[in-house]
Amino acid sequence: MVTRLDTKRILDFDKVSDTPSRPSARRGMRRLYRWIIYLCALLLFAGACLWVFLHVGEWLVVQDPLEQAHAIVVLSGRMPERAIEAARIYQGSFASQVWVSQPVSPAAQLAQMHIAFIGEDFYNQKVLMAEGVPADAIRIFEVPIANTQEEVDEIASDLRRDDAHAVIIVTSKVHTRRVRLIWDRRVGGDPKAIVRYVSDDPFDAAHWWRRTQDALDVVREVLGIANARAGFPLRPEPH
Repeated sequence: MVTRLDTKRILDFDKVSDTPSRPSARRGMRRLYRWIIYLCALLLFAGACLWVFLHVGEWLVVQDPLEQAHAIVVLSGRMPERAIEAARIYQGSFASQVWVSQPVSPAAQLAQMHIAFIGEDFYNQKVLMAEGVPADAIRIFEVPIANTQEEVDEIASDLRRDDAHAVIIVTSKVHTRRVRLIWDRRVGGDPKAIVRYVSDDPFDAAHWWRRTQDALDVVREVLGIANARAGFPLRPEPH
């Protein structure tokens, strides 16, 4: 026969047996909630990275409306596409002269070996003339330039010398945002830079990862923008 005392002992034993399991269950639930939060955060981060990856090519491409300017500048690289676009703009009567950037070249070293070197600026000048720009409207920068920062500094210096307040800069699609950023950092709003890209540039901003050249361009531009935002800690070798 089970007495009241025995029943009380059984109930007390059950309570003691249940007590350790409840905190353990709560701890398990808390761990589960933490893992769910970590997983959600990881998925959000992965989704953000994927979105940036897919859209960074489009983000790099910017362009300003055309307006009257003192000169049109052909930045070095991607010859002859940039020079052809500059000639198109010139034919639209947006500026009276075209300036051509002269990139750093091995001309001096080759001259010591008695080997003639004809640089990119020479051919850009010939392209401009072939596209209808008069020879006396073309000016080639005298100082060889190693990167976009030096190009911007040279352009701004020449504009201020001429007391001019606007310039049209022609470059490739993928390079436009970096040009605008460097101009804003190095020059500001006066003189004003009107950044234009080559109208038939084959850069596929929406699918930049599909072609090796596009992918290399995007990586270079992202690193260049990071360098500009950091205050240009990386500089080209002296020339």
